[in-house]
Amino acid sequence: MEGIVDVLEKAGIVPVIVIEDEAQALPLAKALVNGGLPVLEVTFRTKAAAASIARIRDGLPGAVVGAGTLLTPAMVHAAKSAGAAFGVAPGFDPVVVSAARTEGLDMIPGVATASELSQALAAGVPMVKFFPAEAAGGVKMIKNLLGAFRFTGVKFMPTGGINLANVREYLSVPEVVACGGTWVVPKDALAAGDYAAIERLAADAAALVRELRGAV
Repeated sequence: MEGIVDVLEKAGIVPVIVIEDEAQALPLAKALVNGGLPVLEVTFRTKAAAASIARIRDGLPGAVVGAGTLLTPAMVHAAKSAGAAFGVAPGFDPVVVSAARTEGLDMIPGVATASELSQALAAGVPMVKFFPAEAAGGVKMIKNLLGAFRFTGVKFMPTGGINLANVREYLSVPEVVACGGTWVVPKDALAAGDYAAIERLAADAAALVRELRGAV
């Protein structure tokens, strides 16, 4: 069975989505998967998050859906119970990482500094989220961190301020497994139910991944 790093590396770009109404979950996921992005991150910033993950899991077996913004053990438990395939956090909290390990949920904690990265690696996580990517120094900062940490085999999923204009630079770093991005699901398009527009954005993103990495 593939590990989460392999799954994310094949995807290349992971839409980070905020769902206010669980009825949006399945048509949104279908648009993203049809566009060529099969791995999704549903953030736990709304009350609809867990139900949305469950709907996608049950209604679209071809999607790999993770849970983002997991800040507490309770959120980790809710994400796992809803069927999330992996968890993501904006920062590194050893309590949350431990809870994910207990739940059997692959966890990708966030880091922005060398100290946080050291702690995450010591906790044995499969990879880290570099967040907020652009504000924390972007590709230059990732390369600086790699100067000290490359020997560890660390893998990154940068998120925050990434878009179609700069994602190529991030994905060109070998240790960047995937990039998280909100640009694939614009708030206005989701609010209007314009899933065709979202599918087109997903297709553009998937085409870039294929260009850089070959067939997904």
